[in-house]
Amino acid sequence: MTEESPAQKIVEPAGGQALRFVDSYLAFLLAQASSRISREFHREVEAVGLSVTEWRVLASLEGSDGESIGVLSQLTLTKQPTLSKVVQRMEADGIVDRTHVRTDRRQTVVQITPKGHRLMDALRERAIEHQNRVLEPFGRENAEMLISMLKALLALHPVVVPVED
Repeated sequence: MTEESPAQKIVEPAGGQALRFVDSYLAFLLAQASSRISREFHREVEAVGLSVTEWRVLASLEGSDGESIGVLSQLTLTKQPTLSKVVQRMEADGIVDRTHVRTDRRQTVVQITPKGHRLMDALRERAIEHQNRVLEPFGRENAEMLISMLKALLALHPVVVPVED
């Protein structure tokens, strides 16, 4: 009889049922859950005329004094060149403003405008309702624990933000 490694104990379910590796692989499960849950809400975002990336920019800026393109790139899961083009369109639409940092003219800070806040007001309510529907089957305590654990997981794996915007 061979001893199981700690990894096997985590991956393999109790009862010895054979599963594909990805059926218990955290990164895969997180990606699949994110994709499926996001897709449901993104239909609502697109219905108000925003792209998913524009929604992510607004959501990332809501409650912030502004973010650099580098930070926004990480928050929105978007490559910097693509994000820069999206932010330019959003600025032309009047939903964000871009300003240069006085100490470093190469760095751009993006801020949400009053028009952007109005868009976010409606979408924030829909996003919260969607989140509540997704988490409702788990009960409040488990939902709060899941969110807390995900925050802790993210804190243990911090993003390295590029210095250059």
